[in-house]
Amino acid sequence: MRLGFVTAILPELNLEEVLAIAADIGYQSIEVMCWPQGKAKRRYAGVTHIDVTTLDLSQVNHIHNLCDKYGVAISALGYYANPLTADTEESNRQVAHIQRVIDAAVMLDLKIVNTFIGRDHTKSIEANWDRFLSIWSPLIIYAEAKNIRVAIENCPMLFTQDEWPGGKNLATTPSILRKMYAAISSPFLGLNYDPSHMILQHMDVNKPIVEFAERLYH
Repeated sequence: MRLGFVTAILPELNLEEVLAIAADIGYQSIEVMCWPQGKAKRRYAGVTHIDVTTLDLSQVNHIHNLCDKYGVAISALGYYANPLTADTEESNRQVAHIQRVIDAAVMLDLKIVNTFIGRDHTKSIEANWDRFLSIWSPLIIYAEAKNIRVAIENCPMLFTQDEWPGGKNLATTPSILRKMYAAISSPFLGLNYDPSHMILQHMDVNKPIVEFAERLYH
């Protein structure tokens, strides 16, 4: 196991500066944020340390050289949007960007992309389910074809009135994860597990680690 941090916490720094800090304080890896260029309202969103829309071979080589220079690996690429948003145009943009992040992971010789399932927060879990399947089944087929595992963070995304009442991420509890992995059985859909979200929801932190051990990718 390698200890690391997500680069969203250092939005004002470039990738080399982030790697230098990670090396200086003793971390072995970083999860690199790959949002589209531009500002975002939500904290930790809109951070771009690798721009996957312009990534080419020279940039790939430069990134590998930086990782070698500082002795810090990239554990995964991250993009935490809401592809199940009710805004169809925005949903399509986010799905397309998830695919670009998957393509970038291939170029960088990585194996994991971290993201959210998303959710229409105004609808129930059941009312989101058909859309979840219609969007995520082809996305996982796409990832599997590229040999990239997609790891879903279990954050409820329920912090403000804008996210009330359902939160903006479907994959938040063991029961939902269980149903999700049964519906999409591909081993290329897994879990980017954050125990703090279980604590926030007053749930057991350790049981999901055991139950979803084979899906725990990050």
